[in-house]
Amino acid sequence: MRRDRNGPQERGRKKGGSLDFVEDLSLHILDIAENAINASASLIEVEIEEREEEDLLVITICDDGTGMEPRALEMALDPFYTTKEGKITGLGLPLLAQAAKEAGGDLVVRSAPDEGTEVKATFLLSHIDLKPLGDIAATLQTLIAGHPEVDIHFRYSGGNGEVVFDTRETGNGEAED
Repeated sequence: MRRDRNGPQERGRKKGGSLDFVEDLSLHILDIAENAINASASLIEVEIEEREEEDLLVITICDDGTGMEPRALEMALDPFYTTKEGKITGLGLPLLAQAAKEAGGDLVVRSAPDEGTEVKATFLLSHIDLKPLGDIAATLQTLIAGHPEVDIHFRYSGGNGEVVFDTRETGNGEAED
């Protein structure tokens, strides 16, 4: 039995004690993209592939930000490690890694100083614990409206075809005179 990955179109997060638990994959994408923006990215590429013949959902987020030093990359999946001042935890990548592993997949992070970062999460499409994809359109809208200076390239491919959106081709939503 295949589970509907679209789920409810809610943008909220479920409160669980003092931590927010991300309920859908679009919110993970938003969190990783916001991290890229904080790392001075001017281009963020988001690719979502549904490979039904392989029973895989693959989400890849790449940026051209400052990248991570080897020590930061080594610690990136540790929930008690963060480079942000005033915070004692960095839960974005560890929560995405957990979601991937719970759905029979994995998370790989590649990064180098001055070379940006690539985050690739895989999930089994048929796994009962696969979180819903969520509202990708609202995630993209939030990124574009909140950060018009950042270019966003989005690509979705799956059984129903392909969708590509690139703010470099649209003027990033800014009105032209």
